[in-house]
Amino acid sequence: MFFITILIILLSTKLAGDLSVRAGQPAVVGKLIIGVIIGPALLGWIDNSEMIDELSEIGVLLLMFIAGLETDLDELKRSFKSSMAVATGGILLPFAGGYLVGTWIGMDTPHAIFLGLLLSATSVSISVQSLKELDMMKSRESTTILGAAIIDDIMVVVLLAFVMSIFGGEEVNLALVISKKFLFFIAAGFMIWKGAKWVMKLLAPLRVTESVISAGLIVCFFLAFVAEQLGVAGIIGAFAAGLAISQTSYKEEVEHKLEPIAYAIFVPIFFVSVGFSVSFDGIGDQIGLIAILTIVAILTKLLGSGLGARLTGFSTRSSLGIGSGMVSRGEVALIIATIGLESGLLEQEYFTVLVVVVIFTTLVTPFLLKMVFRDKEVIRGSAEGK
Repeated sequence: MFFITILIILLSTKLAGDLSVRAGQPAVVGKLIIGVIIGPALLGWIDNSEMIDELSEIGVLLLMFIAGLETDLDELKRSFKSSMAVATGGILLPFAGGYLVGTWIGMDTPHAIFLGLLLSATSVSISVQSLKELDMMKSRESTTILGAAIIDDIMVVVLLAFVMSIFGGEEVNLALVISKKFLFFIAAGFMIWKGAKWVMKLLAPLRVTESVISAGLIVCFFLAFVAEQLGVAGIIGAFAAGLAISQTSYKEEVEHKLEPIAYAIFVPIFFVSVGFSVSFDGIGDQIGLIAILTIVAILTKLLGSGLGARLTGFSTRSSLGIGSGMVSRGEVALIIATIGLESGLLEQEYFTVLVVVVIFTTLVTPFLLKMVFRDKEVIRGSAEGK
Protein backbone atom coordinates (compact mmCIF):
# COMPACT_ATOMS: atom_id res chain seq x y z
CA MET A 1 0.00 0.00 0.00
CA PHE A 2 2.91 2.32 0.73
CA PHE A 3 4.21 2.08 -2.83
CA ILE A 4 0.84 2.88 -4.41
CA THR A 5 0.57 5.86 -2.04
CA ILE A 6 3.89 7.24 -3.27
CA LEU A 7 2.88 6.52 -6.86
CA ILE A 8 -0.39 8.48 -6.48
CA ILE A 9 1.37 11.40 -4.77
CA LEU A 10 4.10 11.74 -7.39
CA LEU A 11 1.81 11.34 -10.39
CA SER A 12 -0.90 13.66 -9.06
CA THR A 13 1.51 16.42 -7.96
CA LYS A 14 3.33 16.49 -11.30
CA LEU A 15 0.08 16.58 -13.30
CA ALA A 16 -1.49 19.17 -10.99
CA GLY A 17 1.65 21.30 -11.10
CA ASP A 18 1.65 21.21 -14.88
CA LEU A 19 -2.02 22.24 -15.03
CA SER A 20 -1.33 25.07 -12.62
CA VAL A 21 1.50 26.42 -14.79
CA ARG A 22 -0.70 26.17 -17.89
CA ALA A 23 -3.30 28.22 -16.01
CA GLY A 24 -0.71 30.93 -15.34
CA GLN A 25 -0.11 30.10 -11.67
CA PRO A 26 2.95 28.74 -9.83
CA ALA A 27 3.16 24.94 -9.93
CA VAL A 28 3.04 24.81 -6.14
CA VAL A 29 -0.61 25.99 -6.22
CA GLY A 30 -1.68 22.86 -8.08
CA LYS A 31 0.38 20.65 -5.78
CA LEU A 32 -1.24 22.12 -2.68
CA ILE A 33 -4.78 21.87 -4.07
CA ILE A 34 -4.32 18.28 -5.25
CA GLY A 35 -3.43 17.37 -1.66
CA VAL A 36 -6.87 18.52 -0.56
CA ILE A 37 -8.51 16.62 -3.44
CA ILE A 38 -6.82 13.22 -3.01
CA GLY A 39 -6.63 13.50 0.79
CA PRO A 40 -9.22 12.76 3.50
CA ALA A 41 -11.13 15.99 2.82
CA LEU A 42 -12.52 14.91 -0.59
CA LEU A 43 -11.62 11.71 -2.47
CA GLY A 44 -9.91 9.98 0.46
CA TRP A 45 -7.46 8.11 -1.76
CA ILE A 46 -4.67 8.75 0.74
CA ASP A 47 -4.84 9.06 4.50
CA ASN A 48 -2.20 10.91 6.42
CA SER A 49 0.25 8.62 8.18
CA GLU A 50 3.37 8.80 10.28
CA MET A 51 5.47 7.75 7.31
CA ILE A 52 4.04 10.53 5.11
CA ASP A 53 4.63 13.02 7.92
CA GLU A 54 8.28 11.97 8.22
CA LEU A 55 8.90 12.13 4.48
CA SER A 56 7.20 15.52 4.23
CA GLU A 57 9.36 16.83 7.07
CA ILE A 58 12.46 15.81 5.11
CA GLY A 59 10.93 17.59 2.10
CA VAL A 60 10.47 20.92 3.87
CA LEU A 61 13.95 20.72 5.38
CA LEU A 62 15.51 20.13 1.96
CA LEU A 63 13.43 22.96 0.49
CA MET A 64 14.73 25.41 3.09
CA PHE A 65 18.27 24.02 2.77
CA ILE A 66 18.16 24.81 -0.96
CA ALA A 67 16.81 28.28 -0.14
CA GLY A 68 19.83 28.86 2.09
CA LEU A 69 22.18 27.70 -0.66
CA GLU A 70 20.65 30.25 -3.05
CA THR A 71 20.63 33.17 -0.58
CA ASP A 72 23.30 35.85 -0.67
CA LEU A 73 24.64 36.09 2.89
CA ASP A 74 25.94 39.63 2.37
CA GLU A 75 22.54 40.75 1.11
CA LEU A 76 20.92 39.04 4.10
CA LYS A 77 23.11 41.11 6.42
CA ARG A 78 22.28 44.30 4.52
CA SER A 79 18.58 43.51 4.77
CA PHE A 80 18.59 43.08 8.56
CA LYS A 81 16.91 46.42 9.25
CA SER A 82 14.17 45.73 6.72
CA SER A 83 13.74 42.15 7.94
CA MET A 84 13.36 43.33 11.54
CA ALA A 85 10.72 45.89 10.52
CA VAL A 86 8.85 43.32 8.41
CA ALA A 87 8.89 40.74 11.21
CA THR A 88 7.80 43.27 13.85
CA GLY A 89 4.91 44.60 11.74
CA GLY A 90 3.99 41.03 10.85
CA ILE A 91 3.65 40.16 14.53
CA LEU A 92 1.99 43.27 15.97
CA LEU A 93 -0.92 43.57 13.54
CA PRO A 94 -1.85 39.85 13.39
CA PHE A 95 -1.57 39.65 17.19
CA ALA A 96 -3.95 42.57 17.59
CA GLY A 97 -6.32 41.15 14.96
CA GLY A 98 -6.36 37.69 16.54
CA TYR A 99 -6.91 39.11 20.03
CA LEU A 100 -9.82 41.26 18.88
CA VAL A 101 -11.51 38.38 17.05
CA GLY A 102 -10.97 36.18 20.11
CA THR A 103 -12.66 38.63 22.46
CA TRP A 104 -15.45 39.17 19.89
CA ILE A 105 -16.34 35.46 19.83
CA GLY A 106 -16.31 35.28 23.63
CA MET A 107 -12.84 34.03 24.48
CA ASP A 108 -11.37 35.04 27.81
CA THR A 109 -8.13 37.06 27.85
CA PRO A 110 -5.63 34.14 27.96
CA HIS A 111 -7.33 32.32 25.06
CA ALA A 112 -7.65 35.51 22.99
CA ILE A 113 -3.97 36.32 23.57
CA PHE A 114 -3.00 32.82 22.44
CA LEU A 115 -5.12 33.19 19.30
CA GLY A 116 -3.35 36.45 18.49
CA LEU A 117 0.02 34.78 19.03
CA LEU A 118 -0.89 31.88 16.76
CA LEU A 119 -1.86 34.25 13.94
CA SER A 120 1.50 36.02 14.37
CA ALA A 121 3.45 32.94 13.22
CA THR A 122 4.98 32.70 9.74
CA SER A 123 6.28 29.80 7.67
CA VAL A 124 7.87 30.75 4.36
CA SER A 125 8.52 27.29 2.93
CA ILE A 126 5.67 27.70 0.42
CA SER A 127 6.79 31.26 -0.34
CA VAL A 128 10.30 29.98 -1.06
CA GLN A 129 9.01 27.60 -3.72
CA SER A 130 6.82 30.30 -5.27
CA LEU A 131 9.74 32.75 -5.38
CA LYS A 132 11.94 30.08 -6.98
CA GLU A 133 9.36 29.53 -9.71
CA LEU A 134 9.18 33.30 -10.26
CA ASP A 135 13.01 33.47 -10.43
CA MET A 136 13.03 35.87 -7.47
CA MET A 137 15.18 33.93 -4.99
CA LYS A 138 18.20 36.21 -5.40
CA SER A 139 16.17 39.41 -5.11
CA ARG A 140 16.26 41.87 -2.23
CA GLU A 141 12.60 41.12 -1.54
CA SER A 142 13.26 37.39 -1.17
CA THR A 143 16.20 37.96 1.14
CA THR A 144 14.12 40.29 3.32
CA ILE A 145 11.32 37.71 3.54
CA LEU A 146 13.74 34.98 4.61
CA GLY A 147 15.43 37.21 7.19
CA ALA A 148 12.05 38.32 8.55
CA ALA A 149 10.91 34.70 8.84
CA ILE A 150 13.91 33.86 11.04
CA ILE A 151 13.27 36.86 13.29
CA ASP A 152 9.52 36.13 13.37
CA ASP A 153 10.17 32.53 14.44
CA ILE A 154 12.41 33.59 17.33
CA MET A 155 10.10 36.36 18.52
CA VAL A 156 6.97 34.18 18.41
CA VAL A 157 8.66 31.32 20.27
CA VAL A 158 9.85 33.69 23.01
CA LEU A 159 6.38 35.26 23.25
CA LEU A 160 4.85 31.77 23.38
CA ALA A 161 7.11 30.87 26.29
CA PHE A 162 6.10 34.08 28.05
CA VAL A 163 2.38 33.38 27.55
CA MET A 164 2.78 29.75 28.65
CA SER A 165 4.57 30.84 31.83
CA ILE A 166 1.68 33.13 32.77
CA PHE A 167 -1.42 31.33 31.48
CA GLY A 168 -0.36 27.82 30.54
CA GLY A 169 -0.46 26.26 33.97
CA GLU A 170 3.23 25.34 33.90
CA GLU A 171 6.45 27.02 34.87
CA VAL A 172 8.53 28.22 31.93
CA ASN A 173 11.99 29.65 32.49
CA LEU A 174 12.12 32.62 30.13
CA ALA A 175 15.82 33.15 30.68
CA LEU A 176 16.44 29.53 29.65
CA VAL A 177 14.24 29.90 26.56
CA ILE A 178 16.10 33.02 25.40
CA SER A 179 19.48 31.46 26.23
CA LYS A 180 18.68 28.43 24.07
CA LYS A 181 17.82 30.70 21.13
CA PHE A 182 21.12 32.50 21.66
CA LEU A 183 22.98 29.18 21.69
CA PHE A 184 21.39 28.22 18.37
CA PHE A 185 22.61 31.41 16.73
CA ILE A 186 26.10 30.79 18.11
CA ALA A 187 26.05 27.26 16.64
CA ALA A 188 24.64 28.47 13.31
CA GLY A 189 27.10 31.37 13.19
CA PHE A 190 30.02 29.03 13.84
CA MET A 191 28.90 26.65 11.08
CA ILE A 192 28.54 29.54 8.63
CA TRP A 193 31.95 30.97 9.64
CA LYS A 194 34.13 27.84 9.79
CA GLY A 195 32.26 24.68 10.82
CA ALA A 196 30.71 23.78 7.47
CA LYS A 197 34.03 24.28 5.68
CA TRP A 198 35.75 21.92 8.12
CA VAL A 199 33.03 19.27 7.78
CA MET A 200 33.08 19.45 3.98
CA LYS A 201 36.89 19.28 3.80
CA LEU A 202 36.82 16.28 6.14
CA LEU A 203 34.01 14.28 4.53
CA ALA A 204 33.95 15.35 0.86
CA PRO A 205 37.25 13.62 -0.09
CA LEU A 206 36.10 10.24 1.31
CA ARG A 207 36.44 7.54 -1.33
CA VAL A 208 32.76 6.61 -1.37
CA THR A 209 29.94 7.46 -3.76
CA GLU A 210 28.42 10.96 -3.56
CA SER A 211 30.51 12.02 -0.57
CA VAL A 212 30.00 15.74 -1.27
CA ILE A 213 26.20 15.73 -1.24
CA SER A 214 26.22 13.39 1.77
CA ALA A 215 28.46 15.81 3.65
CA GLY A 216 26.13 18.68 2.80
CA LEU A 217 23.11 16.74 4.05
CA ILE A 218 24.95 15.90 7.27
CA VAL A 219 25.38 19.63 7.92
CA CYS A 220 21.71 20.21 7.03
CA PHE A 221 20.26 17.59 9.37
CA PHE A 222 22.73 18.45 12.12
CA LEU A 223 21.67 22.11 12.25
CA ALA A 224 17.98 21.14 11.92
CA PHE A 225 18.43 18.84 14.92
CA VAL A 226 20.25 21.52 16.92
CA ALA A 227 17.53 24.04 16.08
CA GLU A 228 14.72 21.80 17.29
CA GLN A 229 16.60 20.84 20.45
CA LEU A 230 17.04 24.52 21.27
CA GLY A 231 13.41 25.43 20.61
CA VAL A 232 13.81 26.87 17.10
CA ALA A 233 11.97 25.49 14.06
CA GLY A 234 13.97 22.84 12.23
CA ILE A 235 13.43 24.68 8.94
CA ILE A 236 15.44 27.61 10.33
CA GLY A 237 18.31 25.25 11.08
CA ALA A 238 18.11 23.81 7.55
CA PHE A 239 18.14 27.31 6.08
CA ALA A 240 21.21 28.20 8.19
CA ALA A 241 22.90 25.02 6.94
CA GLY A 242 22.29 26.13 3.37
CA LEU A 243 23.86 29.50 4.15
CA ALA A 244 26.83 27.70 5.69
CA ILE A 245 27.41 25.47 2.66
CA SER A 246 26.99 28.47 0.34
CA GLN A 247 30.18 29.90 1.87
CA THR A 248 32.21 26.88 0.77
CA SER A 249 33.64 25.87 -2.59
CA TYR A 250 31.20 22.94 -2.64
CA LYS A 251 28.09 25.09 -3.01
CA GLU A 252 27.47 24.48 -6.73
CA GLU A 253 27.98 20.73 -6.53
CA VAL A 254 25.74 20.32 -3.47
CA GLU A 255 22.98 22.41 -5.03
CA HIS A 256 23.24 20.67 -8.40
CA LYS A 257 23.00 17.19 -6.89
CA LEU A 258 20.48 17.99 -4.16
CA GLU A 259 17.70 19.46 -6.31
CA PRO A 260 16.96 16.20 -8.21
CA ILE A 261 16.76 14.31 -4.91
CA ALA A 262 14.54 16.90 -3.26
CA TYR A 263 12.16 17.65 -6.12
CA ALA A 264 11.83 14.08 -7.36
CA ILE A 265 10.19 12.76 -4.21
CA PHE A 266 10.53 14.59 -0.87
CA VAL A 267 9.33 18.10 -1.75
CA PRO A 268 6.22 16.85 -3.66
CA ILE A 269 5.26 14.77 -0.62
CA PHE A 270 5.59 17.87 1.57
CA PHE A 271 3.38 19.98 -0.70
CA VAL A 272 0.64 17.38 -1.01
CA SER A 273 0.73 16.55 2.72
CA VAL A 274 -0.28 20.12 3.53
CA GLY A 275 -3.69 19.40 2.02
CA PHE A 276 -4.05 16.17 4.02
CA SER A 277 -4.63 18.23 7.17
CA VAL A 278 -7.84 19.69 5.75
CA SER A 279 -11.06 18.16 7.01
CA PHE A 280 -14.55 19.42 6.27
CA ASP A 281 -16.21 17.19 8.88
CA GLY A 282 -18.25 19.08 11.44
CA ILE A 283 -17.27 22.58 10.33
CA GLY A 284 -20.58 23.50 8.69
CA ASP A 285 -21.51 25.67 11.67
CA GLN A 286 -18.06 27.28 11.74
CA ILE A 287 -17.85 28.53 8.15
CA GLY A 288 -18.46 32.15 9.18
CA LEU A 289 -15.71 32.05 11.81
CA ILE A 290 -13.31 30.37 9.38
CA ALA A 291 -13.98 33.08 6.80
CA ILE A 292 -13.45 35.89 9.32
CA LEU A 293 -10.26 34.42 10.77
CA THR A 294 -8.88 33.71 7.29
CA ILE A 295 -9.50 37.29 6.15
CA VAL A 296 -7.98 38.68 9.36
CA ALA A 297 -4.98 36.33 9.09
CA ILE A 298 -4.27 37.33 5.50
CA LEU A 299 -4.86 41.07 5.75
CA THR A 300 -3.06 41.66 9.04
CA LYS A 301 0.11 39.85 7.94
CA LEU A 302 -0.04 41.40 4.45
CA LEU A 303 -0.46 44.93 5.80
CA GLY A 304 1.72 44.58 8.91
CA SER A 305 4.74 43.09 7.13
CA GLY A 306 4.12 45.25 4.06
CA LEU A 307 4.15 48.40 6.18
CA GLY A 308 7.44 47.35 7.74
CA ALA A 309 8.92 46.94 4.27
CA ARG A 310 7.51 50.26 3.06
CA LEU A 311 8.96 52.14 6.03
CA THR A 312 12.43 50.76 5.25
CA GLY A 313 12.56 51.92 1.64
CA PHE A 314 10.76 49.37 -0.53
CA SER A 315 8.33 50.48 -3.21
CA THR A 316 4.62 49.91 -2.62
CA ARG A 317 4.49 46.87 -4.92
CA SER A 318 7.61 45.34 -3.42
CA SER A 319 6.18 45.93 0.05
CA LEU A 320 2.97 44.14 -0.92
CA GLY A 321 5.06 41.29 -2.31
CA ILE A 322 7.03 40.99 0.93
CA GLY A 323 3.80 41.09 2.91
CA SER A 324 2.39 38.36 0.66
CA GLY A 325 5.44 36.20 1.25
CA MET A 326 4.83 36.36 5.01
CA VAL A 327 1.13 35.36 4.87
CA SER A 328 1.54 31.57 5.04
CA ARG A 329 1.39 30.21 8.60
CA GLY A 330 2.26 26.65 7.58
CA GLU A 331 3.66 24.06 9.95
CA VAL A 332 4.85 26.66 12.48
CA ALA A 333 1.26 27.71 13.32
CA LEU A 334 0.13 24.07 13.37
CA ILE A 335 2.79 23.28 15.96
CA ILE A 336 1.70 26.26 18.07
CA ALA A 337 -1.96 25.18 17.77
CA THR A 338 -1.05 21.71 19.03
CA ILE A 339 0.84 23.19 21.98
CA GLY A 340 -2.17 25.38 22.77
CA LEU A 341 -4.51 22.40 22.66
CA GLU A 342 -2.30 20.39 25.03
CA SER A 343 -1.89 23.30 27.47
CA GLY A 344 -5.56 24.29 27.51
CA LEU A 345 -4.96 27.67 25.85
CA LEU A 346 -6.84 26.57 22.74
CA GLU A 347 -10.21 24.83 23.01
CA GLN A 348 -10.89 21.73 20.92
CA GLU A 349 -13.81 23.39 19.10
CA TYR A 350 -11.44 25.99 17.65
CA PHE A 351 -8.56 23.65 16.83
CA THR A 352 -10.03 22.30 13.57
CA VAL A 353 -11.13 25.82 12.61
CA LEU A 354 -7.59 27.13 12.98
CA VAL A 355 -6.09 24.18 11.09
CA VAL A 356 -8.35 25.06 8.13
CA VAL A 357 -7.43 28.76 8.44
CA VAL A 358 -3.71 27.87 8.42
CA ILE A 359 -4.21 25.75 5.30
CA PHE A 360 -6.09 28.57 3.56
CA THR A 361 -3.31 31.07 4.31
CA THR A 362 -0.86 28.58 2.85
CA LEU A 363 -2.94 28.05 -0.29
CA VAL A 364 -3.45 31.77 -0.96
CA THR A 365 0.22 32.75 -0.60
CA PRO A 366 1.38 31.60 -4.07
CA PHE A 367 -1.58 33.41 -5.68
CA LEU A 368 -0.68 36.65 -3.91
CA LEU A 369 2.99 36.41 -4.84
CA LYS A 370 2.12 35.69 -8.47
CA MET A 371 -0.21 38.71 -8.60
CA VAL A 372 2.32 41.13 -7.11
CA PHE A 373 5.49 39.83 -8.78
CA ARG A 374 4.00 39.11 -12.22
CA ASP A 375 6.19 41.89 -13.63
CA LYS A 376 9.31 41.08 -11.66
CA GLU A 377 11.65 43.16 -13.82
CA VAL A 378 9.74 46.32 -12.87
CA ILE A 379 9.84 45.24 -9.22
CA ARG A 380 13.59 44.65 -9.35
CA GLY A 381 14.20 47.98 -10.97
CA SER A 382 12.24 49.87 -8.32
CA ALA A 383 13.98 47.96 -5.52
CA GLU A 384 17.44 48.58 -6.91
CA GLY A 385 16.67 52.27 -7.25
CA LYS A 386 16.01 52.59 -3.54
